[in-house]
Amino acid sequence: MAEGPRPGTGSPGIPVPRALRATGYFARSYRRTWRASVATTFVSPVLYLAAMGVGLGHFVNRGAHPGYLGGVSYLQFVAPALAAATAVSTASGEATYPVMAAIKWLKTYFAMLATPLRVGDVLAGHLLWIAARVTAAVAAYLVVMAAFGTTPSWQAVGVLPAGVLTGLAFATPLAAFSATQENDSSFSLIFRLGIVPLFLFSGVFFPISVLPEGLRVIAYATPLYHGVALCRMLDLGRTAAGPLAAHAAYLVALAAGGAVLAHRAFSARLRT
Repeated sequence: MAEGPRPGTGSPGIPVPRALRATGYFARSYRRTWRASVATTFVSPVLYLAAMGVGLGHFVNRGAHPGYLGGVSYLQFVAPALAAATAVSTASGEATYPVMAAIKWLKTYFAMLATPLRVGDVLAGHLLWIAARVTAAVAAYLVVMAAFGTTPSWQAVGVLPAGVLTGLAFATPLAAFSATQENDSSFSLIFRLGIVPLFLFSGVFFPISVLPEGLRVIAYATPLYHGVALCRMLDLGRTAAGPLAAHAAYLVALAAGGAVLAHRAFSARLRT
C-alpha cells in the first residue's frame, strides 16, 4: 500500500518547514489574480520612470546645479528611490487588509491553527509571502531600470535585497498593528497620513538636505529615507561601508522589532 504524505510534509518522506505550508496557502490564493498583478508590476515602473525620471527630469537636469544630485541625472537619482518606495507600498498593502481578512473576515489564520501549525508558523509564513511579493515588485523595477539605463554599477543587484529589507521594515510593525484592529477604518489613515507623506518627504524625489531643519531631522529618522539611501548607494555603486551598514542596521532593527511585536499581537488575537 502506498504511503501518503506525512503530517508536515509536502511529499512522502520530505519534510517541509511549517511556515512554508502557510506561505503555500497565500501563493495558491494568488494564482487567481497573478496575471493582473504582474501586468501592473511592470507597467507602474515604466510610467513612473518615463514621467518623473525622463519627463520631469528633463527640466530638473537643465536647471539643477551640477552637484545638487550628486553628479547624476535626475533619472538615475529617482529610479532606485522609486524601487524602495514601491517595496514599501507593496509590503504595506500586504500587511494591512490581508492580515485583517485572515483574522476577521476569512478566518484563514484560525483554519491554519486547526492544523499542526503554531502562531509563529502562521506569522512567519505570511511574512515570507510578503517578502516574496516585495521581491517580485523590486525585481520588476530593476528590469525596467536596466532598460532605462539607470543601473551603471553591477552593485545595482543589491537593490533587490535592500528593497526587500525596506519592505519588511514596514511590513512587520504594520502586521502587528493590523492584528490589533477590529475594523479597517484605520488603514486609510495610515496610508494617507503615513505612507504618502513618507513617499513625498523621504528623499525619493529630492535630497532632504533642502528641507527646513526641523523637517530634515524627522526625514532622517524615517525608515523610508534609510531604504531610499541604501538602494541609491547600491544602484550608483557608492557603497561606503559605514553608511551602508548604518542604513541596513536601522532597517534590520525595525524589521526585527516589528516581528517581535507582531508575534505578541498575533498570539493575543489568535488565542482568544
